[in-house]
Amino acid sequence: MATHFSPATPARSILQPKLNPPKALLSIRDSYGGARAWKKCQPSTVNVCSWSSAASYVTPPGGVAKFSGNPIVVKKQLLQKRAGTVRGATIEEIEAEKSVIEKDAKGRMEKTIETVRSNFNSIRTGRASPAMLDKIEVDYYGSPVGLKSLAQISSPDGTSLLISPYDKSSLKSIEKAIVASDLGMTPNNDGEVIRLTLPQLTSDRRKELTKVVSKQAEEGKVALRNIRRDALKAYEKLQKEKKLSEDTLKDFSSDLQKWTDEYVKKLDTISKQKEKELLKV
Repeated sequence: MATHFSPATPARSILQPKLNPPKALLSIRDSYGGARAWKKCQPSTVNVCSWSSAASYVTPPGGVAKFSGNPIVVKKQLLQKRAGTVRGATIEEIEAEKSVIEKDAKGRMEKTIETVRSNFNSIRTGRASPAMLDKIEVDYYGSPVGLKSLAQISSPDGTSLLISPYDKSSLKSIEKAIVASDLGMTPNNDGEVIRLTLPQLTSDRRKELTKVVSKQAEEGKVALRNIRRDALKAYEKLQKEKKLSEDTLKDFSSDLQKWTDEYVKKLDTISKQKEKELLKV
């Protein structure tokens, strides 16, 4: 039987089976500019994308079929950030912060120990020592200058000191500074050098000096505790900034207390040693 062909019917429509109409493709309309953008819409994106579809399609310049028509707006899942969230510090950052705080505190504690030791050396015992003059300052041309910077100090024997000034014109000023000090010694100026002879310490004087040592040692301990307090405040500041946990703060505080106790023991040792020297006849 012959098939009737209509002039308006293309031959391809008869010889080729009908295909299912293509599934609707999605065109994403950017919510910022309104222009269509060929991209996937990720659930984590904050923007709201509009999808559109229609029964007919057109071919864009790029050759990809897309649908056009009334948009169907679909709201995406929004990512919400917690307000005020602070990034936790890394272990390396925490250790670096701790190292800076410890270095500063230990350095200050070392200086405290050296200051107390220097003060102890200036307290004379029964034996002469150049360190006894460490705290003597001389009015040199209107400026206070340490005696050690103006003269060479030696101890020829265990009971006297010899002061040889680099500038002979400073002899009078040096003599005046020694008399004004609390050394309790009378300088002998012969125009070239100054000699100091240590008088024997009485029992009462020795006891008074031990009290001075005890007082200076206690002042040193107070200074050590104040340094510990400053370091602890620095740790607490890090904890408030969420860089340290409460447990880490406790560990750091415990370490801080341990080496503070070590410096206090050092202070006790040199204090007892000085008191022993003073009481030795």
